[in-house]
Amino acid sequence: MSAYDDGPDGAHQRPEGLSDTMVQALGSLSSALETTERARGHLYSFHQLTGAADLELDRAVRLLREGGHPEWAEKVQKEILGRNVIPGHWTFQIVEAYNDTYYEPFKELEKAAVDRLAEGRDHLYEAEMKEARRTDGHPAHTARPGTSP
Repeated sequence: MSAYDDGPDGAHQRPEGLSDTMVQALGSLSSALETTERARGHLYSFHQLTGAADLELDRAVRLLREGGHPEWAEKVQKEILGRNVIPGHWTFQIVEAYNDTYYEPFKELEKAAVDRLAEGRDHLYEAEMKEARRTDGHPAHTARPGTSP
């Protein structure tokens, strides 16, 4: 099937000689990276939410002072405002360490595996699943954008 047929495009066709096991292995590797992408997003949420909470403490300190409790304002300011979330680290440092130590090496390894083992053809497992589940002739089951049923 060529890239002009109503089947998967050439970028999503299994290279000659790539076994079912290897398609599954690369699919699992990509799935694990996608899960890591989600975890990284949660880490950024943690970073932003913690930062927003720290900024809100400015308001709490001001209101405690205005409300006649300067000792509590001072306590919040000294004990919590600007505090490390883990020893020696603000959240941006955790994000940077995660990116450098885990995320970037994982992303590079997954890309290298796809490039080396599957001729750079990404999402082969998903493309084959799509092809197996398509209903020929159905307008919402075309193989690729811009093709007819």
